[in-house]
This record gives sequence, C-alpha cells and structure tokens, in this order.
Amino acid sequence: MKTPDTKETMTSNNKTALVVRGGWDGHQPVEATELFIPYLKDNGYDVRVEESPKIYADPDYMAGVDLIVQCMTMTTIEKDEFEGLRTAVENGTGLAGWHGGIADSYRNNSDYLHLIGGQFACHPGKHADERVGEQSDNYVPYTVNMVTAASEHPITQGIGDFDLVTEQYWVLSDDYIDVLATTTQKVREWDPWNREVTSPAIWTRQWGTGRIFVCTPGHRVEILQDNNVRTIIERGMLWASR
Repeated sequence: MKTPDTKETMTSNNKTALVVRGGWDGHQPVEATELFIPYLKDNGYDVRVEESPKIYADPDYMAGVDLIVQCMTMTTIEKDEFEGLRTAVENGTGLAGWHGGIADSYRNNSDYLHLIGGQFACHPGKHADERVGEQSDNYVPYTVNMVTAASEHPITQGIGDFDLVTEQYWVLSDDYIDVLATTTQKVREWDPWNREVTSPAIWTRQWGTGRIFVCTPGHRVEILQDNNVRTIIERGMLWASR
C-alpha cells in the first residue's frame, strides 16, 4: 500500500469551501470573493469556485462541502439547484455571504428567501437633487449598531458600533433569525415613511444542522476592506462552517 506523502495527507484532512459567485457585476462578485479566498486557504480550506449555482444540484459533491460562500446577486436558481443547496445546509453545510450576494439572490424562489430569513427590500438613497446617475446615488452615512448579544458572540465579540458611507439595506425579515447588529433608516423630509425603521444588518440562522451567516454591508470591495466589515465576515464564515 502506498503511504501518502505530507501534501496528500494535508489535502485529505482539509475542509472544503465552495465559492459560488456571479449575478450583477456592480457588486464585484469576482473581486469581492477573491478578497476572502486567501483567508479560507490560510484556515485550512480547499476552495472550489463556481460561476453559477448549477453545482448545488450535484448531491455527491455537496454532501462533502463544509462551507458555501455565496456572492450571487439577483439572477435565478433552478428547482433542483435550490433543493440541493437547502439539503446541504439542513445536513450541516454552512452558508455565508454579504450584501446582495446572499440577501438579494434568486428573487424567483420564495423558498430561498425563507431559507435565508431576511431579504433586501431597498436602499433609500440621496435626495433627487443630489443624484448623478451613478451607484453613489445610493451611498448614505449610517451606523451599524451592535445588539447586546453581539458582545459575547464569536462573530462580533470586541466590535462596537461603527459608521459606514455606502448602501444602507432596508431588510424584510422574520423572527427566526438571531440578530447581531441592526441599522436604522432615518426619516427625511423627502421620504414617504413617517417613522424610523430598524432592520437587521448582521444575523445568523440555524437551519437543520447547518448554520447561516449574513452581513448586509459589503456593496463593493472598498466596504469589504473596512476593518470591522472584513473581520465580521471572516469570523462569520468560520462560524457558519461545518
């Protein structure tokens, strides 16, 4: 019998991370995920990258995945692909992501929205007089507020409230998510709502034996490079993993 060399032994003992990226280019799915792939490798993951959710329909492969990092804004998912994703999570595969890559994916599938527990509704932007027709029209200053439980959670421990200037997600959610941070939409003179609205900004969810992690900040690479955002996502991926 052949004795495996060190490299072969290390590979066989590594965990497996599947990165699924694509959808709307404005969220920089390639650049964004490339920011985190070295971190996963440094933490002992063999990383496979796919440019569509088709891989979710491969039950043999999915059964061995420890972590899915998804960055797939909008687009669509087929029934067998979604069922493969949900089955994997229910059986212990972790699912992690940020911004529209997880909270605004597959609008054609309500069961996917149910799985994630929170869905992007809008990102109220600047006054019409300030808009120039660019993505920056939706960049506003806001605060990510940590909830009390965040101080002891491994994803957010040691991180306090922090400010960003980027898209502020208004999220529709259910109460089966475990919220770690929130953000509050203020009332501005040109808005149609007349009281402040607080949405989850960072949350986790237990589904079957799998864990789900969502961070709504992360519109583009420069936001992902913010020290607080990057730290939360790195910790969130490891927390979610099998």
